[in-house]
Amino acid sequence: MTGVKAELDRLMEVFLGAFDNRGGRHANVGVVREVFIPEGMIISNVAGQTVIYDLDGFVAPRERILSDGTLTEFSEWEVAERTEIFGTVAHRFSEYGKSGFRDGEWFEGAGRKTTQFLRTPDGWRMSSMAWDDVR
Repeated sequence: MTGVKAELDRLMEVFLGAFDNRGGRHANVGVVREVFIPEGMIISNVAGQTVIYDLDGFVAPRERILSDGTLTEFSEWEVAERTEIFGTVAHRFSEYGKSGFRDGEWFEGAGRKTTQFLRTPDGWRMSSMAWDDVR
């Protein structure tokens, strides 16, 4: 079970690290496609507005704002998590923080993510994620 937990931790680190553009780093949002199953779903449920993305719909706008100067010095990190594993499925409930400059103004935020994982023939992958930000 510890090896599985370590793999799920790694997947979450890769996912969150994909958006990091601090210190002139180039965000690598495309790795989202590598940590998710191809049919993966990512859902923003912030302030009662639900937006459901497929992987391309999620990645494309984030690649743009993380490279065109809209969102700079951005990072997101896990503060706490609870992971449950059963056979070939797992669930993680995470608390996260984030910060950066949006349109030149510093911001800090936090929220919660729920992430589901599947063990596939290619290893563990994320199948869905939903989040809400603290207001």
